[in-house]
Amino acid sequence: MAAAAGTERARIVIAGGGLAGLSLALALKRALGDGLDVVMCDPALTRDPHGDRRSFAIAAAARRMFEALGLWDKVADKAQPILDMVITDSSLQDPVRPTYLTFEGTVEGEPFAHMVTSGDLMALLLDACRDSGVDLRPDGVKGFSVQGAHADVVLAAGGTISAALLVAADGARSRLREQAGIGWITWPYRQSGIVATISHERDHEGRAVEHFLPAGPFAILPLKDEVLADGTVRHRSSIVWTERSENVPALLESHPEDLLSELEKRFGLQLGGITFETRPQAYPLAFGVARSFVGERLALLGDAAHLIHPIAGQGLNLGLHDVAALAEIVTDAMRLGMDPGGADVLRQYERARRADITAMGIVTDGLNRLFSNDMLPVRLIRDLGLGLVDRMPGLKRFFISEAAGMRRSDVPRLLKGEAL
Repeated sequence: MAAAAGTERARIVIAGGGLAGLSLALALKRALGDGLDVVMCDPALTRDPHGDRRSFAIAAAARRMFEALGLWDKVADKAQPILDMVITDSSLQDPVRPTYLTFEGTVEGEPFAHMVTSGDLMALLLDACRDSGVDLRPDGVKGFSVQGAHADVVLAAGGTISAALLVAADGARSRLREQAGIGWITWPYRQSGIVATISHERDHEGRAVEHFLPAGPFAILPLKDEVLADGTVRHRSSIVWTERSENVPALLESHPEDLLSELEKRFGLQLGGITFETRPQAYPLAFGVARSFVGERLALLGDAAHLIHPIAGQGLNLGLHDVAALAEIVTDAMRLGMDPGGADVLRQYERARRADITAMGIVTDGLNRLFSNDMLPVRLIRDLGLGLVDRMPGLKRFFISEAAGMRRSDVPRLLKGEAL
């Protein structure tokens, strides 16, 4: 294989060791092996990944990517398939929440999504990256400068790494995006997402529930049961509780029994008594998208490129689509002897991701504005729309395939379960 211009052996530096960054590092090393040096830089690499108790929905297309990377068998042991989904629309005070839309949770013979804890997935990705030869460095990236056919990546602790390509996976407040002069279009939603893991008496049976309430959606997402040391089975779910930001401090600072009472009003009694398994944490919600996903010798990945409302649970999956696209483009370029950080290669990545990200941003923003609204005429129109969709099997299949990330034929090979 020909080396990239100006390098003895191409090197890619990934700044940010989250789920997207680690997935990209693994994908590149599995595809190119010793033909590519991959360096992962993040001070958080020294932390115990299991400390992150957040949970994410892994869509079917992303599941296929992890299968192609040889990781899914281990992830599956810790993942809970979503077998069906129920959507309701009501006010908080309504004694009954009518179901307007239901989805069977399968597409092309497999669950459209699996729930997995971030810490479990992070730990598996870290182990796989180590085994594949990724250079994991617990150090931050302070900045970079482009020197012709390479970028000098400056580390926070001192020292410089020469790279054909720098990937900014350093989050929505990306320092590298800012240094590259790439604009960021953003607006706040004046909402916060409260996340926690809940224990409950009854089995969720793999059902996900989304209640559309005036303050925002309240999602109950099934997690894998936990078997305790005494053999007792603990039934668990993750919640994503969208609330007006001005109400959140008082909620989180209230007495635990009062907070649990507020949760019960939203959670309902269908799963019996509930308790907090993890301490609730709140995150401000906002929309954001970079004016460009690439710069000179730079590619943006995940939240550094885009930030969307969690109403459709697609934030992480959108980042994993970035991973699949960038890994394929870089791999194909290097096999042709091209420079992986060259402008023509990076333009391919920009073209591959712009339309998908723009469409998902518009959809999630519109859904949030439509459903976080208690005006009676708006409620009547949207409930009529939900009811019509529920009676149209073909349209339901379209939506579930879209959520699974498997509708389009031009998706990257990894998302089809094909190795690079």
